[in-house]
Amino acid sequence: MVEVSLLQKYSLFGGLMEDQIKQILPLMERESYKSGENIIVEGSPNDRIRFILEGRVAVIKHGLVLSEFTEGNTVGEMEVLDVMPSAATIKALSDTQVISISNKGLRDIYKVDIHSFSLVIMNLARDLSRRLRLMNEKVVEQSGN
Repeated sequence: MVEVSLLQKYSLFGGLMEDQIKQILPLMERESYKSGENIIVEGSPNDRIRFILEGRVAVIKHGLVLSEFTEGNTVGEMEVLDVMPSAATIKALSDTQVISISNKGLRDIYKVDIHSFSLVIMNLARDLSRRLRLMNEKVVEQSGN
């Protein structure tokens, strides 16, 4: 099982106390992917946020690599919030280990501890806002402005 101290490094768990994370841990599942394997496929359903424990992944949209993520990053957040098909493919660039929590797991957090749920959702919104800001900056840089 994953240590609480490891999860405290992820921004999604910012502000949560050790005992709150211990309540969430049983709702999470460990997953392994081989290099070259798709973790999430663009246009397919995804109901999980995945926390990269080790390895490296690429975010690919219409065959274009948008970014790469490593340990400490998360993927799949958008679909958990908007319940739409996956916006991009997430491909393992090396053997990759993740721990994930499903939409159902998030609902279970809500039922058990509304305060923990609120912090997780607020942190999720912040993370997505940061990513959107970075993508906007990349677009501006590439356009030469």
